[in-house]
Amino acid sequence: MGPMRYLPALIVVALASASDVKAQSSLLESVKNNPGEARELCSQFKALNTKGVSAYSSQAISEVARQRNLSSNNAEILATYVIGMNCPDVR
Repeated sequence: MGPMRYLPALIVVALASASDVKAQSSLLESVKNNPGEARELCSQFKALNTKGVSAYSSQAISEVARQRNLSSNNAEILATYVIGMNCPDVR
């Protein structure tokens, strides 16, 4: 049987990865096309910074995930994108 027995599992992983990339892309596009949403997130992150909490902390990422019904990974990607593109002074 050899390496071919792993083919179905590899196909599933590849399809799941492609689906994740598409979801992340549409998530970032939605923020890119909605500057108000980006400003709102920046304000939220700045408020956390004034309390000594990093926008990249698990607390901040969990809050973004909860608010936007995202996985932790997608929330972290969203936060990183928004901070990098809209509020680089946030830490």
